[in-house]
Amino acid sequence: MLEFEILETDPLSAARTGKIQTAHGEIKTPIFMPVGTLGTVKAVHQHELKEDIGAEIILGNTYHLYLRPGMDILEQAGGLHKFNGWDKPILTDSGGYQVYSLSHRRKIKEEGVVFQSHIDGSRHFFSPEIVMDIQRTIGADIIMAFDECTPYPCEYKYAKASMEMTHRWLDRCVKHFDKGEEKYHYWQTLFPIVQGSTYPDLRKASAEYIASKEARGNAIGGLSVGEPAEEMYKYTDLVCNILPKDKPRYLMGVGTPANILECIALGIDMFDCVLPTRNARHGLLYTSEGIINIKNAKWKDDFSVIDENCSCRTSRFYTKAYLRHLFHSKEFLAMQVASIHNLAFYLDLVRAAREHIEKGDFAKWKNEMVVKVQRRL
Repeated sequence: MLEFEILETDPLSAARTGKIQTAHGEIKTPIFMPVGTLGTVKAVHQHELKEDIGAEIILGNTYHLYLRPGMDILEQAGGLHKFNGWDKPILTDSGGYQVYSLSHRRKIKEEGVVFQSHIDGSRHFFSPEIVMDIQRTIGADIIMAFDECTPYPCEYKYAKASMEMTHRWLDRCVKHFDKGEEKYHYWQTLFPIVQGSTYPDLRKASAEYIASKEARGNAIGGLSVGEPAEEMYKYTDLVCNILPKDKPRYLMGVGTPANILECIALGIDMFDCVLPTRNARHGLLYTSEGIINIKNAKWKDDFSVIDENCSCRTSRFYTKAYLRHLFHSKEFLAMQVASIHNLAFYLDLVRAAREHIEKGDFAKWKNEMVVKVQRRL
């Protein structure tokens, strides 16, 4: 089964380093996980993820992979690892966030969710049991419990009812998952998800319920959905003080470089977000000196490399002027170079966080970096 070992702790915060052992290899924490919704991290080859970016784990999405290519294809392939050629760990979201985001196309009830495909309008049904079976077939190393992600803002009555239903769904997920068998001759691990919107009593109750399940790892959902950053930090801190310290904590869908640094300090071990790749495709770059809009005229004759402090070859090979030219010429290479750079920056950031936790000066370094990574150049 999945194993987690804490290696070092920071004396001035809740930050820690660790390692997670999965069936497809080890993950060093804190870690950022590139999002590969449809079985691919957009615009990036698998060998670039491994060799240039240094990714240790990627994400797939249950809702999207269920619709396309579909479970028959993935099962014939032997699971997503075989299908996309990624031989390191994979985590799958349960589809709960997509249920939240497709509010005009779905109906939630106790049994599960009826929804329409965004592709062709066809109707489908997800229950906790079906979602467990789908994730078994996808073959992810870490799979997520089926939950409802509430919007922000959210009325208390709705948030409470939704949280309680998420807990009942979790019980069904656990029961169905535990009686299932390994599909591809390796083990998978189920993470439950804390919900409760931005209400302290609900977050506390949900964290306590999830902790009582004694899962191998736990996730925090329903944050980074529009609430102010300080609210996110407040409830992340509250939940981290309840969830078991000896199990990995995954903050779903977070976030900016500053968000990640602040939440590492609160005790989070795992992060994912579409921001580095989505923003890259629009020309926004995260660098060691601050944020760049590479489409701006100021970079037209800047022949310095994208980021000389970045570990990846791509960032230290292409110049800002050339990348700006690629974007203005609408060349596909622009999105590829920018995506590789942003992902490499994110992975460099969590690696540096690990190094400073080990050195014992993480808190000071984090405070300096939070200012730097938010600066617009």
